[in-house]
Amino acid sequence: MQLKDRVAIVTGGARGIGRDIALLFAKEGSNIALCDVNAEALASTAKEIEALGRKVMTGVVDVTKADQVDSFIQKTLDNFSKIDILVNNAGITRDGLLVRMSENDWDLVLDINLKGAFNCTKAVSRIMMKQRDGRIVNMASIIGIMGNAGQANYAASKGGLIAFTKTVAKELASRNVRANAIAPGFIQTDMTAKLSEEVKSEMLKHIPLGKLGMPQDVARLALFLAGDDSAYITGQVIQVDGGMVM
Repeated sequence: MQLKDRVAIVTGGARGIGRDIALLFAKEGSNIALCDVNAEALASTAKEIEALGRKVMTGVVDVTKADQVDSFIQKTLDNFSKIDILVNNAGITRDGLLVRMSENDWDLVLDINLKGAFNCTKAVSRIMMKQRDGRIVNMASIIGIMGNAGQANYAASKGGLIAFTKTVAKELASRNVRANAIAPGFIQTDMTAKLSEEVKSEMLKHIPLGKLGMPQDVARLALFLAGDDSAYITGQVIQVDGGMVM
């Protein structure tokens, strides 16, 4: 029970890595405020959390809209009286070569992946500063470190999120609020499931451990960064990539 009686917000928490983080946090004693744009998946994940004996509230939230984020944060506060942890996990891809990338695909990825994290972090910052305690975990990517052909928008959003994390860590440290980022490599999710075997085989050549990661691998690191064992860690970017980026 590393997070006994804590309150955690997980954005994009209905599926994939966000769902695994929410479930692990619940198993470790945290009550969960879950938001996503997929109402059906939200309801399904919420039932799983309730089955673990934890309290959960959900909201269909577009993280690019500050008013929707502010409203959800206030409802979380009204329900649980505090907010201990924020996991900025909501994110999308709209891949394409730079010369063919539409302005809309650029804006959409930057809005959700980067502006969304800004909106959520800004909304919880005053609360955590007043509490003089808080943990913010941002879901970056190794693509934000190394870049990747066909992902100029995604790489820019995740690289920006890394820089944002370090700035937040510096601004909030005096109030005992910590901010760190996780940079996953290739993780087995719905996104990677759509890749051909040929593409997967090529990816594995660049991963020293020789396998794709699992959502649980990322969730366990999120748990560490959200808990007390990482009390002296802030402003860091930790890769979960099987050794791919060294």
